[in-house]
Amino acid sequence: MAVEITSHDRDTHQRDRIDKPVGYAAVDLPVYLLIDRDNNTVVVYSEPRDARYQRVVSHPWGAPVELPEPLGFTVDTEELHMARLEAADPPCAC
Repeated sequence: MAVEITSHDRDTHQRDRIDKPVGYAAVDLPVYLLIDRDNNTVVVYSEPRDARYQRVVSHPWGAPVELPEPLGFTVDTEELHMARLEAADPPCAC
């Protein structure tokens, strides 16, 4: 499994959403998890075949994310959701 977090730079779309999935699938990495800060989603790429992931599922931050076999567990993304909300509306330091 590989886990990546999108960068805030001009080539993150090409690198994180196109190049890395192709590269990881080409070496039969079973799961690529992308934490997408631009879209506030967690994207699960799985079922690599012929240098492409056959299954791509996007989940909003805050939703439970079920990782397919061979991992077979659920990731709680509520903390990502809460961190985004706090960044948008920081608590008062009164």
